[in-house]
Amino acid sequence: KMTPTDAVMAGKSRHFLTGNITTCLLLLAAHACARPANMSALKDKAPVSKDENEILPPDHLNAVKMELDGHLNKDFQKEVFLGKEMEEFDEDSEPRRNRKKLVEIFAKVDFNKDRSVSAKEMQRWIMEKTEEHFQEATKENKNSFHAVDPDGDGHVTWDEYRAKFLASKGFDEKDVAEKIKNNEDLKLDEETQEVLESLKDRWFQADTNPADQLLNEQEFLSFLHPEHSRGMLRYMVKEIVRDLDQDGDKKLTLSEFISLPVGTVDNQQGQDIDDDWVRERKKEFQEVIDADRNGIVTMEELEEYMDPMNEHNALNEARQMIAVADENQNRSLELDEILKYSEYFTGSKLMDYARNVHEEF
Repeated sequence: KMTPTDAVMAGKSRHFLTGNITTCLLLLAAHACARPANMSALKDKAPVSKDENEILPPDHLNAVKMELDGHLNKDFQKEVFLGKEMEEFDEDSEPRRNRKKLVEIFAKVDFNKDRSVSAKEMQRWIMEKTEEHFQEATKENKNSFHAVDPDGDGHVTWDEYRAKFLASKGFDEKDVAEKIKNNEDLKLDEETQEVLESLKDRWFQADTNPADQLLNEQEFLSFLHPEHSRGMLRYMVKEIVRDLDQDGDKKLTLSEFISLPVGTVDNQQGQDIDDDWVRERKKEFQEVIDADRNGIVTMEELEEYMDPMNEHNALNEARQMIAVADENQNRSLELDEILKYSEYFTGSKLMDYARNVHEEF
């Protein structure tokens, strides 16, 4: 996944959390194998150090339907179906092993053991898998917080974090800390300063009442993962709307949500990618995000859409997932249907699934 720092350093955004769509699409046109529906699909990126990963907010949030840059999360279905087992279903996995694992998952989702999965059972499963992502983020946050709080006092100031961040970019931490203490000019380049300003804004948004300009471990979790805090989720929504809203009314029309700059794509292959991107976003806007179907998406609607722990959303998602593979139209899923549509649920194709369905079940 592309980190926010990579995005800024490549000049792709005026705000490191909400990438500029025009530039993103220009890059995607140059890399025809990538889909403009998700900035994280870009593969060519500089390696990021482990320390930098620990203290920077991630560009991608598991089990959240929209990316920080306003693009749709193309891996959402896989994330909420597999939970922490996602890595077990990679493209190089042995098909028979994947099939066996998927059969085991089906048995767990089928809570009442009637050999079919209802929307309610899938909803329950989605909520469980989303909670797994939350628990994983909380666990990782402990290590991240320790990295910026070496004295272990349970609080981190903005200046302490700023020194750690600049150290991860190659600056001498002691020298930076001394200059900050003495209010000296850090002599940063424009791009690094832009990243810091974005981080600072986000930092103070995470500082909950009473605002003391310090972040504790829970507040730092919200700083890294806004989906863990209603206030930070709302802040994230505002940032996304700010980048997509063309007339400044703090709402989104369909045209604003799907608009692409003229001339962004100059070949047929790129145009096909462009068309798919627009079609996907239009469908999501009209059928899911615009809850009252009035053609306008408010910040409140977008916030509800992006809330990963919203049970109503989980039920709607369950119904959509079932509809994709429900070949016999009985509004539930049987094992053979999940195996046949394994790529949708896991990102991994299975070979000769039908031959072994009954045997493995």
